Amino acid sequence: MAREQRGDKRRRGGGRRGRRPKVCAFCTGEHEIMDYHDGKMLRRYISDTAKILPRRRSGVCAKHQRRLATTIKRARMLAIIPITERLVRK
Repeated sequence: MAREQRGDKRRRGGGRRGRRPKVCAFCTGEHEIMDYHDGKMLRRYISDTAKILPRRRSGVCAKHQRRLATTIKRARMLAIIPITERLVRK
């Protein structure tokens, strides 16, 4: 019975290797050229604590991840997006 359960898991694509890789939104044309004025698009690549998401979480290729980091930093300098999120502890 244990073998049948493991076999089902493999067929469904469970586990780390069964997942499809993420495709870069900038390479496919889903997003247009990165612009530091577009705060709404940049917030998609920032965590709740205002950190830049890594490639493995955002699904962006290496070329666009470097450009995205630079764009986010420029937007932070101009106060378009926050440098840090306000944390309120109770």
